[in-house]
Amino acid sequence: MSFARLPPPPTLTDTVAKRLLAEIDAGRVRPGEKLPTELRLAEQFGVSRTVIREAVSRLRQDGVVEARQGSGVYVAAGGGKRPLRIDAAELGSLRAVLHIVDLRRALETEAAGQAALHRSEADMSDIDAALAELDRAVQDGGDGVREDVAFHRRIAHASGNPYFLATLNFVSQYLEAATRVTRGNEARRPDLMRAVQDEHRAIVEAIRAGNAEGARAAARRHMENAAGRLRQAHEAAPGRPRAAG
Repeated sequence: MSFARLPPPPTLTDTVAKRLLAEIDAGRVRPGEKLPTELRLAEQFGVSRTVIREAVSRLRQDGVVEARQGSGVYVAAGGGKRPLRIDAAELGSLRAVLHIVDLRRALETEAAGQAALHRSEADMSDIDAALAELDRAVQDGGDGVREDVAFHRRIAHASGNPYFLATLNFVSQYLEAATRVTRGNEARRPDLMRAVQDEHRAIVEAIRAGNAEGARAAARRHMENAAGRLRQAHEAAPGRPRAAG
């Protein structure tokens, strides 16, 4: 039996950075406005100046605030260009992981539809090869996680939109541990494993046929079933809150 590793607890720096960002997002500190001094912030949060310095440095790296030499730290105009982040420390519950699955379902549904419309013969060959690799991994007794990720990446690539692939890569990293648990569950249930592979094949055949709506429906059904398998794994092992699909 394998257990998914729990996410690390948030640090004081994480907490302070998040609180400062919330204040900025809420408009309580406006673009162009100066932040309180490091000492004042340390007193308000009840933490050391080192924690404040690290939290402000993180916001500077994200372009949310900017330092002006000899003057202080100011909120950047427009709040800066924010990188997309998901706090791994928040993914300690089934509900949170299901939210990520929902996000991935939206991505995969449209990526499959676009792949059906835009895939090349080379893309189709790559998708077929990825599915065959996944079949082999499962037949050899592996969990197929790496091969499963590669299969879905090939579909995203075939969409012709590089942002589908980049966003899918970002989202999928938060489901890796969860995927290992459900695929381990499936490996002990041949009927489940066959169902998963049938779902994959339905997506592939719709893409091959150029059936965008069929590909979207097959991908949506696959991710909805993945969420169901996640719930089953969680119910079977309630001590493992980060099982996923």
